[in-house]
Amino acid sequence: MEKVEVYTEKAIQLLMTWGPKLVLAIVILVVGIIIINSFSRFLRKVMKKRNVDPTLVPFLAGLISTLLKIMLIISVVDIVGVKTTSFVAVLAAAGLAVGLALQGSLSNFAGGVLVMIFKPYQIGDYIQAQGEAGTVSSVQMFNTVLKTPDNRKVIIPNGAISSGTITNFSTEETRRMDMVFGIGYDDDLEKTKNVLKEMADADKRLLTDPAPFIAVKELADSSVNLVVRIWCKKEDYWDIHFDWQNNVKLRFDKENITIPYPHRTIYTIAEAAD
Repeated sequence: MEKVEVYTEKAIQLLMTWGPKLVLAIVILVVGIIIINSFSRFLRKVMKKRNVDPTLVPFLAGLISTLLKIMLIISVVDIVGVKTTSFVAVLAAAGLAVGLALQGSLSNFAGGVLVMIFKPYQIGDYIQAQGEAGTVSSVQMFNTVLKTPDNRKVIIPNGAISSGTITNFSTEETRRMDMVFGIGYDDDLEKTKNVLKEMADADKRLLTDPAPFIAVKELADSSVNLVVRIWCKKEDYWDIHFDWQNNVKLRFDKENITIPYPHRTIYTIAEAAD
């Protein structure tokens, strides 16, 4: 019975000593997180109003929010009564251990910093990287998020994307399109070239400088392949591509120009009657 009274007295003393500090620490932690989240949203709005690079907005907001939360945790630990110097030392040691275990994440963070500095792409650009192609929807601390033309969300680690090949289709205002059309060996070559030139001259979406280029690309096994190189604005690229595939077929049919395709001839051997 005496032991129970002793333990109860000790528990009451601990509760009286640490209870208010714990309650205060929890309140400060909850309120601090709410304030930091509100500040992060406010910071995003301010940066957007100040016309800050859209690529930097989520990255900087996330980075500042993370740093503030770390400072908040250190402050809360200090309020509880843990010495911050020893806590920081423990945190540094734990950070080293976690850093060694999460080298990939640190690499992704470093890759995100490199993307922010050198800006190989920004939000809204159409890029190809790591075997994926799509429009950049956001650049986060560890990942770059792409939205593909078929409405898929692709998340690529910044470490991989910063150390690999990046093709950005949006940086230049114009693009060159190379199309190859095959005709039969019996077809009139000069007539075909004139037909393609007429089509290029009639398409007002094509640029005149550089001028369209039409020439024989190769003499293939069953066709004479002509290459058509045309320049256009980047936003017209795919419309022109699909229109030409359709219109060339219709025009070739009208001009009696053949488009070769594989044929298979089957011979049957009749057996001699007994």
